[in-house]
Amino acid sequence: MDFLRPLRFAAIFAALLANACVPPPGAPVAPPSPPRAATTGVAEGSPGLVSAADPRAAEAGAQMLRLGGSATDAAIATMLALTVVEPQSSGIGGGGFLLMGDASGLVETIDGRETAPKAAGPQWFYAGGKPLAYGDAIPGGRSVGVPGNLRLAALAHNKHGKLSWRTLFQPAIRLAREGFAISPRMRASLAGAARTGGYDPAARALFYGTDDQPLAAGTVVQNAALAATLESIAARGADSFYTGDNAATIAAKVGTAPTNPAPMTTADIAAYKAVERAPVCGQYRQYRVCGMGPPSSGATTVYAILKQLERFDMKALGLANPASWHLIAEAQRLAYADRDQYLADSDFVSVPVIGLVDPAYLAGRSQLISEGATMPTALPGTPPGAKAAFARAEPQNEQGTTHFVTVDRWGSAASYTSTVEGPFGSGLMVGGYYLNNELTDFNIVPDRDGKPTANRVEAGKRPRSSMSPTLIYGPDGKLRLAIGAAGGVTIPAQVAKAIIGVLDWNLSARDAIALPVIFAPGGDVVFVEKGTSLETMIPALQKLGHAQVIARNPSFKANAIEHVGGQWRGAADPRSEGASVAP
Repeated sequence: MDFLRPLRFAAIFAALLANACVPPPGAPVAPPSPPRAATTGVAEGSPGLVSAADPRAAEAGAQMLRLGGSATDAAIATMLALTVVEPQSSGIGGGGFLLMGDASGLVETIDGRETAPKAAGPQWFYAGGKPLAYGDAIPGGRSVGVPGNLRLAALAHNKHGKLSWRTLFQPAIRLAREGFAISPRMRASLAGAARTGGYDPAARALFYGTDDQPLAAGTVVQNAALAATLESIAARGADSFYTGDNAATIAAKVGTAPTNPAPMTTADIAAYKAVERAPVCGQYRQYRVCGMGPPSSGATTVYAILKQLERFDMKALGLANPASWHLIAEAQRLAYADRDQYLADSDFVSVPVIGLVDPAYLAGRSQLISEGATMPTALPGTPPGAKAAFARAEPQNEQGTTHFVTVDRWGSAASYTSTVEGPFGSGLMVGGYYLNNELTDFNIVPDRDGKPTANRVEAGKRPRSSMSPTLIYGPDGKLRLAIGAAGGVTIPAQVAKAIIGVLDWNLSARDAIALPVIFAPGGDVVFVEKGTSLETMIPALQKLGHAQVIARNPSFKANAIEHVGGQWRGAADPRSEGASVAP
């Protein structure tokens, strides 16, 4: 099995220039020109830049920048387009986290994570008194949380949008109405996740042939139902998704699913709110690192990995040195131990966020790391402010995720991670979009060793996430890097590795993202990316005390924009189909 399949704890782990630039409400956006990949960057003060996991979605965001839109406008248009062209990973049937940072360094975050319905409780995923297997819990209604992406988008647009709400939808509507080609990656997802990709008859009719095989890569698909849904939301606003016919259809679909039907009501859907939360920021060397707090585990885990490495001279050790990767693995083990112990929805449990990023606490954790040996065990610490005695639980894992970053002519940036959790989410389709299976990010078994776990299912609660949208500011106070990734529980490891590549090893963001991934979040097992330089380092890592080092096939997808020498430069993971597009 690869990195992204469920892992047992012991075995694992981016003001208008003039009003004339803005189309009137409902006016169509001009037909898109071919996407222009930004290989050498664009100048500060240019319309901006977008990096996303699909060039068609990046082009949708770039169109907004071309019209004088903000980074937030571009991010919303990108999210909507990804609903069409990358349905296996994200969309309006899911949720996400958005970081917005302006040129002065002010960072704001919006939590658009899905919520459990009012009927949910700790044994939500039990049948006949026994917990469902993870794979059995995914298809159908019980795994669906109330989607958050559209209320997130509306809140962000109200705060920082410059173009009309309708304008943001036009590229996605065109892609759905006129058709889009199935990409090779999407085709592979349709083949590998047939249980969810073709679970719903509407989805099967859209993406599979009469032989029940996925349509070939390059096949042009027109999603008329999704086009109609997007047109309605564009005209009527985000609230129309959460009330009326759409909400009734979601509730009925979840409640009558052939597999795992579950009680979700229109009241559950109408009650959903996106929430502004304080960013989690800290200092790493001379840089300010900001991320998303609970229910995301991203900021605290990424920052802990970095801060625990701060006392080591990572630059001098270098990227070709097995000792560097050993240190990264050890820092991961400690950071993930704290993640699994403490992180959950802070509206429901006491999460010691300040303690988890406290420099003195992390300096103490760092002393457990040795350059020449491996820790026998990596246990959670006791950060300042830790009060509730929750049990440490095995990490859950989201797999169908995407990340995109945008910057605009004013120097503002958006770093947005969006997800439907597993490939094609729950498999249920409403109005041409898939509903998420986000509730399987809760701990299916609610307690351990007689104690409750922080991330157990509760009514109205948001499941813990690994998504790690990040903004990094340099010593001059200017944005240096906007980054994030997809890949489930590996996301914090991917993001931290890339940050080390940029800040410590002086790599470009693209080269840092392309670095191989080491993943060591629990027990004594270390995973390294197969077919890379890390695989050749396995004997050296074993000599340092890592008893089990296993090479696994990669399945990663990161995107970034960096600021270098007065230019914005985009970066997309070479393992993916991603691209950076300039207006």
